[in-house]
Amino acid sequence: MDIYGTLGPSCQEKEILTDMFRAGMTGMRLNLSHTALRESAELIDTFHAAAAAAGASPKLLIDMQGPELRIGALPSGISLKEGETVTLGEGGIPIPDCILTAARPGSQVLLDDGKILLAAERTCGNHLQAVVIRGGMLTGRKSILLPGEEIARPAMTEMDLANIACAQEFGVTGIMQPFVRSRDDLVTVRRALSQAECTDIRLFAKIENLDGVRKIDELLPWADEIVIARGDLGNAVPLETLPGVQKDLAEKCRDFGKPFMVVTQMLASMEQNPVPTRAEVSDIFNAVLDGASSVMVTGETAVGRHPVRVIEYLAGTAREAQRYMEKRRPCMKREAGGTACQED
Repeated sequence: MDIYGTLGPSCQEKEILTDMFRAGMTGMRLNLSHTALRESAELIDTFHAAAAAAGASPKLLIDMQGPELRIGALPSGISLKEGETVTLGEGGIPIPDCILTAARPGSQVLLDDGKILLAAERTCGNHLQAVVIRGGMLTGRKSILLPGEEIARPAMTEMDLANIACAQEFGVTGIMQPFVRSRDDLVTVRRALSQAECTDIRLFAKIENLDGVRKIDELLPWADEIVIARGDLGNAVPLETLPGVQKDLAEKCRDFGKPFMVVTQMLASMEQNPVPTRAEVSDIFNAVLDGASSVMVTGETAVGRHPVRVIEYLAGTAREAQRYMEKRRPCMKREAGGTACQED
């Protein structure tokens, strides 16, 4: 089973990365929403050096920009407080033009993976006025989403193509394509990989919108692994229904024989705390019992205070889940055959 962390400021030292590999980490994700692959060369070199020191054969996944929409750069963080009116666009928070075109009075505007919620009030030329419903600290290049609005975007950006062109040079083993909407998105990425002579690089399809959920059957043959990305997926569906959506996607993958990953907030409390919650440990355990071939943490290792301990708990819980399944396997087979099974 693969255990993935995410590269970032909290784990950029070789010693820390080495300890993470020794704790059971098998690979890492590099988020390219904010940077280019070549700009991360030093960090990637450190990653490979740490893996060598730990005697590991590392897997490196790059998370592409894809069709996800993001706000522009901000010189510093902005504190958005409930009830206040903010400007999006000219003279305020920079946003893509397509958001201005699609937004209308009453539209919800989700920022930073849904952590911040605005309600659009009116558009005025090149800017949008909105009221803060759920506030927070907003920094540059965070995601922006209008739930329920169809906004046409290409599957890949020019930066994505440039990153694929040099992927092998940096030892990339997998491409994570965000917001997959149909098989056409995956065909586009496959074509780009072929043109860059990177056909040995695996393609991970991130399911984080309703299109991806509805079209999972047509996506399964085109992806090497499905990623149940619960962050934005939890913005696309009512949060209380998200566990059921995750279960359904896991069942689809199992029936098709397709590996799948579970990611997002698996150990979110450990960004600050040295010990996870019981609920987080249960979440990891159940993801493995559902058949996940890999689990991943993001901010917990990228910016969290305890990156090594995060991997210890992630890998340790996954191992315990696998042991539990092995112990239960004979019993489960008897139960499937209709015979009651009692523990020894």
